[in-house]
Amino acid sequence: MRIDDLDRGTPVLSGDDFVTLPVAGLGVVPLLVEVAAQIEAGTLDALEIVDRNAVDRVEGGGVWQHLKAPALPVADLAVLAAAAGDGTAANALITRVGLPAVRARIEQLGLARTALLDRFRDKRGPDDAPHVALGTTREFAQLFAALVNSEVVSAGVSAQVAEWLSLNHDLSLVASATGLDPFAHFNDEHGLLFINKTGQAPGVRAEAGVIAGPRAGLSYALTVCFDDLSISHRLRAHDAFRVLGVELMEFVF
Repeated sequence: MRIDDLDRGTPVLSGDDFVTLPVAGLGVVPLLVEVAAQIEAGTLDALEIVDRNAVDRVEGGGVWQHLKAPALPVADLAVLAAAAGDGTAANALITRVGLPAVRARIEQLGLARTALLDRFRDKRGPDDAPHVALGTTREFAQLFAALVNSEVVSAGVSAQVAEWLSLNHDLSLVASATGLDPFAHFNDEHGLLFINKTGQAPGVRAEAGVIAGPRAGLSYALTVCFDDLSISHRLRAHDAFRVLGVELMEFVF
């Protein structure tokens, strides 16, 4: 776990924040950074159409698999990957920009313990990477702080990625304590700024984000790996995120 003060850039709370763990869909964030950077550089057209039939589909989650549209522009795929955790859309972006480019971007950002290893898959075989992505809570908390402080690649790239992430519908973990509308929380009437991204896989729950209120602004990251032996095991893992959410709300308000 890692919590940083947005203004000072200093840690507020940390625990094993240097340990590299699987982070599942949280690995989409550096992918979105690379997509936004290529769009800004002019090497990728935001309106370039990507055919779904040319992409490895993921049936475990996401929206695109249920849509009639057989092809979508890159910008819409970024929205689906950020807002709906759409594995097929994320795979389309990975196919288009390439894993080597994402890995180079991760290195350029100074994320020494973060990696996007593979595309999203419904099942992982012995020849596949064991996880889609790895990372530490320290690096993801710092990455989200850099996004809202316009320090990731450029101000334009930071703003674009933050805008995509602000659409995230998954407010089931840390964000469950915010009381925000999962489908419309960009402009909260009570002055709460919140962006996040979650990652969920068997035995893995991860979340990173930014929360800011009248008193303070914080970036945070929490990863929990657990034996998913029963619903009670899973709920105990989820409780850790919800408790953290309550503490963050008390701090910023």
